[in-house]
Amino acid sequence: MFHSSPARWLAVFPAMAALAAVAQPVPTPSGTAPTAAPPVLSYRSAFEGYRPFADENPIPWKEANDTVHRRGGWQAYAREASDTRPDEAGSPPPGHAMPMHGTPATAAKKDQP
Repeated sequence: MFHSSPARWLAVFPAMAALAAVAQPVPTPSGTAPTAAPPVLSYRSAFEGYRPFADENPIPWKEANDTVHRRGGWQAYAREASDTRPDEAGSPPPGHAMPMHGTPATAAKKDQP
């Protein structure tokens, strides 16, 4: 024998109401059917401009070190990266000086016994 409980009906009514609300047509502003054609969709792959990885042949380390030496060492690359040049006296630009580890007076004290 089939026994219906009130809890089942309480679950069925909200589900039916939700389905009825979803099934309603979208109202148009003027109340008439839309006459404009829908936009044409186009597909463009994410891999359209993909280029596979091409491993470059590295140069020998000795040649790379010689090239860096000819260009002025790591300092030339550092200047190039910061776009600053030392002045004519050869001192670095303001704010780029190396920290001093003592003054000439403290260096003279170290030399004395």
